[in-house]
Amino acid sequence: MVLFITGTCRRTCWYCPLSFERKGRDHIYANEKRIECPDDAVREALRMSALGTGITGGEPLDRLDRVIAFARRLKEEFGPSHQIHLYTGIAPSREDLQSLSGLVDEIRLHPPQELWDTILETPFVESVREARRQGFVAGFEVPALPGIKCLEYVLSELDFLNINELEWGESNAGEMRRRGHEPEDGVHNAVLGARTWAEPLTRHPKVHWCSSQFKDSVQLRRRLQRIARNTARPFDEVTDDGTVVYGMTGRESVPPDLLGEMDDDMYEVLDNTLEMAWWILVELADRIPGDKAVIERYPDHGIIVEVTPL
Repeated sequence: MVLFITGTCRRTCWYCPLSFERKGRDHIYANEKRIECPDDAVREALRMSALGTGITGGEPLDRLDRVIAFARRLKEEFGPSHQIHLYTGIAPSREDLQSLSGLVDEIRLHPPQELWDTILETPFVESVREARRQGFVAGFEVPALPGIKCLEYVLSELDFLNINELEWGESNAGEMRRRGHEPEDGVHNAVLGARTWAEPLTRHPKVHWCSSQFKDSVQLRRRLQRIARNTARPFDEVTDDGTVVYGMTGRESVPPDLLGEMDDDMYEVLDNTLEMAWWILVELADRIPGDKAVIERYPDHGIIVEVTPL
């Protein structure tokens, strides 16, 4: 589960891909759902059978008490095996780390690009050392940017270095253009050249490369599949992409005798609509007057992907 703890942040990184909807707003999200309290996060984790949680932002440590409250509740509910990792753009102090001990398992620090060429002289190195002394798994997670090869000199201090392919987003597009960057293609958000900048480091065993395509096409799909398996109705068809497909028509459109021919678990009557197995709706389309369509959407009443009228 992705736990977005706040959209506020003290830094103004030009490459930050955070959407305008979340950037600068002190809101909490579990995956794509806006939530208010730790119990809401537990419900979302149960909904997708989450094995762990990544706490992100904004800057999570600007809301340290909130991080502690949510992490503690998740550990209480799911036990120590529920792995929690925390992303932070600041170097947490010894006291900050002590307050997270036993609640967060892994710290992923994001030193800003302007510090990379002098990284060994920055507080981030001492912070990662302290985190490892206290028993955290600790390392850096950064986007692929020009100059990233400087981080080679700090690898001995880290448990890992995660490199994310630089992504073009709505909130950083202006800065991308100003610096002469452009998208790699018209399909994904990857920035042309990012893979080349990171390539010299990716051969090191401590370095992990995460492509934009992997995040978009694999991580999201896996999360949707887990949610769909837990929330799909008996008549919903779960696709390989983790979306659900069903048929929909007006509540009054289906004659009572026709409804009686269907098994009870093959349809659901809602306020103004009747939803059913899409293949049944297609088969009975000639006998059902009015508007009707096959719907594909994200699971658990998520956004609609496609509507096919019948």
